[in-house]
Amino acid sequence: MITAARQAVDLLVQTSSGWHFDGARHGLTDREWMALRLLARANRFSRTPSALAQFVGASRATASQTVKRLEDKGYLQRKSADQDKRSVILDVTPRGEKILASDPIAPLIHAIATLEVGANNFRDLLSQILRQLDARQNRHHTNSCRQCIFLTEAASNRASRKQTEYTCRFFRADLTGAEVDLLCFNFEGLGSGAL
Repeated sequence: MITAARQAVDLLVQTSSGWHFDGARHGLTDREWMALRLLARANRFSRTPSALAQFVGASRATASQTVKRLEDKGYLQRKSADQDKRSVILDVTPRGEKILASDPIAPLIHAIATLEVGANNFRDLLSQILRQLDARQNRHHTNSCRQCIFLTEAASNRASRKQTEYTCRFFRADLTGAEVDLLCFNFEGLGSGAL
């Protein structure tokens, strides 16, 4: 069992060249790619400099430098948060969305999507591993709202069209159907079967 686990880790290290590399790919460093990826997939509550710093494992100063470089390249823009004008929200610009089409991890995503065991099974196994690592290191990971304990949903019957409405109890805010599949830094898992 340990031999297979060690071999699996060796393989994961080899695949990491898609997201951890020296220099730049398409004009972006690996950390800039990671930041742009997160901000493109994060919900409105998680597109902040502090969430970004924790996600990429950097200090706030380093994350701010990354944000500044992405802004200078036209891939990100800052705006004031609706609730607190002192807070900053980071949005990916249309130019940023366009460069994401050249993301170096795209081949890895496609390889996982075609796995015989299924992408869902692979995702669930990696999630289980991440939860174990989080517990040992006293931290939590980012995940989608759909798998979060703070998400509530209720069916409404607006104009005789059934529609699902979502609410985040953590932020006390309504969510759209598209938002529940985005990443949230304040994610809390549903339990051992959660993503």
